[in-house]
Parts: sequence; C-alpha cells; structure tokens
Amino acid sequence: MATSIDIRDLELNALLEITQAINNNLSEKDLYKIYKFTLLGDLKVKKLALFVHDNGWQCPIHFGTSKDYSKAKLDRSLTAIEEITYLNANEHKSEEFEIAIPVYHKQSLLAIVLIGGLPEESQEDSTTFLKALTNIIIVAIENKKLARRQLQQEAYRKELEIAKKVQNFLFPKSLPKTQKLNIEAVYLPHHDVGGDYYDYLSIDNDRFLICIADVSGKGVPAALLMSNFQASLRTLIRRTQKLDEIIVDLNHSTFISGNAENFITFFVGIYDFNKATFEYVNCGHNPLYLVNEKEVILLNDGTTILGMFDPLPFLSTHKIEDVRDFFFFGYTDGLTETFNQKEEQYGNEPIDKLLGKGMPEDLGAFHEHLLKDLDKFKEEVPYRDDITMLSCRVKNL
Repeated sequence: MATSIDIRDLELNALLEITQAINNNLSEKDLYKIYKFTLLGDLKVKKLALFVHDNGWQCPIHFGTSKDYSKAKLDRSLTAIEEITYLNANEHKSEEFEIAIPVYHKQSLLAIVLIGGLPEESQEDSTTFLKALTNIIIVAIENKKLARRQLQQEAYRKELEIAKKVQNFLFPKSLPKTQKLNIEAVYLPHHDVGGDYYDYLSIDNDRFLICIADVSGKGVPAALLMSNFQASLRTLIRRTQKLDEIIVDLNHSTFISGNAENFITFFVGIYDFNKATFEYVNCGHNPLYLVNEKEVILLNDGTTILGMFDPLPFLSTHKIEDVRDFFFFGYTDGLTETFNQKEEQYGNEPIDKLLGKGMPEDLGAFHEHLLKDLDKFKEEVPYRDDITMLSCRVKNL
C-alpha cells in the first residue's frame, strides 16, 4: 500500500510533468493526453469523464466507463454545483461515478470532472489534488484559445485594412461638377468593408459611362472580386464601347473569379452628347430611374445577375433616343430594403414620389433628403446592408 509520502511524490511528479508540458507550449490535444495518462498511471484513477465548456458542454477525455461519454450529454443539474459533490449522497445520482468536481476560474465554470473508483480513505485528498490539477490544465487550454482568438482577430483586422484600401481604389477620385454634367455619389458601408461599387468613366469628348454594382458577400472576398470586376470593366471599355460585348466578358470573368458562388448585380449606361442617346444594360440590379421633362422611366432591360450562368441565358441592350435634359438616379438595394420596427421595407414608393416632382437640381440635397427620410422611417432599427446612391444631371442643350 502506498504511503502518504509516496502519494505526495506522485502528485508532485504529476504537477511537474503538467507544468513542463504547458511551458513547452504543447497543443491542447497533447495537454489532454498528458492529463489522461497522469491520472491513469500516477494517480490510479479508474473511471473519469472530463466535461469542458466550449460552445456547449463537451467531453474530450473519458476512460474506464461503460459507455462513450464523448457523445454523452452532461446532466444539466451538475452545472449548478459549486463545490466537490458526492453524487450518490444527494439528488445527483450516477451509475458510474461517485464524485463530481467543478472547476472554476474567475467565477466562470470551465469544467466538471466526474470520478469513479477512488478508495474512500483517499477520496478527500485525491479530489482536492484532482481539482487543482484540472484547473491548471483547463486554464492553460483556455489561455491557448484566447491567444488563438486574438491572433484570428488580428488577422481579420489586417484583412479589413487590406479590403478597405482595395475598396477605396474602386471609387473614382473625383466626379464632374459642371453645368453640362453633374454627378454626385453617396456610399454608406454597413460594416467596415462592403460589397457596393459605383463608377464614372469618360470615354471621349462626347461619351461617358456610369455604373453601379452590388456583389454578394462582404469583407475581403467581396472587395477582391469587385476589384477584379472594376479592372476588367476599365480594360474592356478601352477596347470596345459595345455594351453587349462588355457584359458578356464581365459575366465570364465574374463566373471564373467567383467560382459560380459569388454574384454581382450591375447597371451600366453610356451617354452620347453628340447623338443625345442613353444606352444601358441592367444585369439583375434594382430598377433605376431616368427622369426627363415628360416622364419617369424605369431602367429594367438587360439580363440576369452576373457570375451565375456562363453563357448568359439572355441579353439585350436598350437605347433611349433624343434625351438631352435628364436626371439619372441609381442605388443599391440597401436603400429600398431598409426595415422599420414593424418589419416593413422602405421600398421604392418614397423615391417614386420624390422623382414625380421633377428633376432635382441640387444632387447633394436630393441624397440628403432621402437619407433623412430613411432614418426617420427606420427609427432605431439598424441598417442591414450597404447603401449606395449615384445621381447624374445632364443638360445637353
């Protein structure tokens, strides 16, 4: 029979081994393995199940039991115990275990150790030591998890910084502000990095291109996909001004880059001052607006979302003739799909009413009016998506 001195030596050796393992920065899996064999070999524990709280209660270690506790659910009543509990002496009954040892750290219950087969004469000393040993292991593993989460957060922060820089390059540095052509834009990202994009490109002295897009997904993948999209568009517009050819190539590159998993809604229009025509394609985007002195025209014609099918199932361009004095308004669905407390959508009706009054002359004031009305509508409900607005006023008289 082992003497108390022998038991103390075993306990000290166990503590030393565990401490060395932690100092050597072993993995969580290796720490659990050393813990298990220390209890089996040095402390002669016959039955054990260790439940650890990690996105719910899980059992990473069990031995000597009649069933597989890795798939067992912890008795919820045990999560209320605050001290070493003898299971068969109170309301907590167990066929395999006699003792439950809660492990706390800073008032948080991190683990519960279920023990069976300990001799009665050594139960008190063994359970006290087991609690201390388990606490050391579990706290070390929690610290590893915390360090890992911090590294992940730091990596995510750096990703966001990269995505922000990428996205900042997407938007034009300046927009025309002349009597003949005035363009204003507003971009409000829902998170640090969004998936919206707008652009203005001067093709030659007579023609310019405007576009607006919304990519599925957020963060770095969305920013990179949109960056590739913008680069492709700017390359294509130098090669051809035929919108059907541009859309076919953009769809193909998006299909490849997005792996048929990320899609882009896109609207593109080209205005020709010399011919007084506005030609456009709507690729699954919201219906946008062209307002002149006579009417409000919804710009719907085109094709489906880009990146979903290759080749596109259908494609048409639409040209509006003899349009010299007009207002164009484009937006992403973050505007119309803003919800209020009654789960009602903002929708297109407020935009329709506003544009029904005629063409706005102050584009900044027009955007400000919409945003104020949107804030009033949603009240305390947070925005769920990015919001982009692009307005263009042409006076080709």
